Amino acid sequence: MGLLSHFTLGLVVAVLVAYFMSIKKNGGSSVVSDIKKKYDYIIVGGGSAGAVLASRLSEKDDVTVLLLEAGGEETDKPIYHVPTGCYILQKTEADWGYYTEPQKFSHFGVKGNRSYWPRGKVLGGTSILNFMVYNRGSRYDYDNWASQGCTGWAYDDVLSYFLKSEDILIPTLKDSKFHNTGGYLGVSHARVTPFVDYYLKAAEELGFKIVDYNGEDFEGFAETQFTIRNGERSSTSRSFLRPVMHRQNLHVSPHSIVVKVIIEKQVAIGVEMIRGGRKYQIYASKEVILSAGAIGSPQILMLSGIGPKSHLDELGIPVIADLPVGENLQDHLMLGIPTGVNITGSFTEKAVSSWWTYVQYFLFGTGYLSSSFLEVVAHVHTERCEGYTTAPDIQLFFVSGVPKTHTIEIIDNIKNEKRAKLDEGGFFGFVGLLHPKSRGTIRLRSRDPFDPPIIDPNYLSEEDDVKTFIRGFSVMEKYLTTKTMQKIGVTLDLLNFELCGRHEFLSDVYVECLVRHNAVTIYHPTSTCKMGSPDDPSTVVDPQLRVKGIGKLRVVDASVMPDVTSGNTNAPTIMIAEKAADMILER
Repeated sequence: MGLLSHFTLGLVVAVLVAYFMSIKKNGGSSVVSDIKKKYDYIIVGGGSAGAVLASRLSEKDDVTVLLLEAGGEETDKPIYHVPTGCYILQKTEADWGYYTEPQKFSHFGVKGNRSYWPRGKVLGGTSILNFMVYNRGSRYDYDNWASQGCTGWAYDDVLSYFLKSEDILIPTLKDSKFHNTGGYLGVSHARVTPFVDYYLKAAEELGFKIVDYNGEDFEGFAETQFTIRNGERSSTSRSFLRPVMHRQNLHVSPHSIVVKVIIEKQVAIGVEMIRGGRKYQIYASKEVILSAGAIGSPQILMLSGIGPKSHLDELGIPVIADLPVGENLQDHLMLGIPTGVNITGSFTEKAVSSWWTYVQYFLFGTGYLSSSFLEVVAHVHTERCEGYTTAPDIQLFFVSGVPKTHTIEIIDNIKNEKRAKLDEGGFFGFVGLLHPKSRGTIRLRSRDPFDPPIIDPNYLSEEDDVKTFIRGFSVMEKYLTTKTMQKIGVTLDLLNFELCGRHEFLSDVYVECLVRHNAVTIYHPTSTCKMGSPDDPSTVVDPQLRVKGIGKLRVVDASVMPDVTSGNTNAPTIMIAEKAADMILER
């Protein structure tokens, strides 16, 4: 029986308890059945940004806010709030289930050369599906944004918005000036295996510092900080939205698919949406705000006539504004390195499906179900460069188990006899590319809003990305051959990949072969509605996130990032929404 079957079976009894606890905690469903014809603000997308924005805008009693979400409610299934649920929520009704176009320079070891891109289709969005890593990125990310014309987005400008959201639950960090208590978003450690101490000891053996990567020093190794509170996922829906859904000026409408923005005389006046098989036109007296993510927001803009003129002309969509919507697509790639070990305690099917695991979690909020097992993360420079690249170029992270999941697609490339060793226990070390030079695009497949867009990340089209991966692999190789790692039985044997066998094992060309075959997404698409100076022809929105040339229309989500940050993108997306709320309300 696989992980999904074990997990589902084990939850049958616990679901009833957890469901009624959820109803009690969150006051049940507070969505609206009847939508008014007009609101002050219409927010499209109830995910990582949209839920935050709806919460903050509705703090002002004299404005009305409508939040439209294409998916359903997150209270429907308790598994949405169980941290280990991140391994089985992909390809469910809570996931848009996107695939990229076949890749020309990567994914040679993945079926069809296509990357699977899960995106949240539920209140809370991808904050319901992700691995819950709380990572703000490097201060240099934001200083670089400011240098590109994003006035007001330097690190010193945005730090207060990270702090505003945060409720740090890690005792040793509560007095840090880089952390805050009392915010909506719970941030904690989630250590559940004995591997953490070994990971950190091996890092110190190589001379790396142990740091708070959301504090003074970004570079180094650290125990991961998670958006988890008391053993439950701190999604933006549960953290920001549910506590305020009693507000009379806030209406939330799930299962509401926006097909276009209504624009008259270069001003957004509302949206056209479909709910329950019926088409509606809802109007906004102040603003329409797109928070549908790096895929959804450019798709809606282009369907509305805002995008590259040549592309819209091809589809027969009247052009309202010729802007580079869908350009500049960026994403992080990761190469996984699996290994068996000679110690116990890792995340295995047997461990996660035991009766004691469920008792621990549903009585105490602890144990294997209370974590995503991505227990340690590191950010490193593989070479020093001029200017902006003072930000680390590689992220290393460690998953204390070897689960069979969509997340770790390279598992299918490991021979059965080797895979059997991993079933007994082990971990994955990952090398992540933080600042890819390769750029991709989002394009409409047709004028039909129900057709998934054409997603082409163009992975590894720039040779420098492969070179950075090779340097990052070299760091990981040295790390995995430290005395500490050798003591617990770590080997690189499982990287003996048949399709790369024509090259010398672990040589640079061998590693390039591994990368082009087995590197897969870390699920961080960004930058498709680039923010910057209005005079910059590569930008879609100005530093106030207003769409250029269109009145009363903003984009507030990860698509506005000029460049992807140096790490996981959920925390920066929440920050963007926090800052946007103040700009919109002129606070």
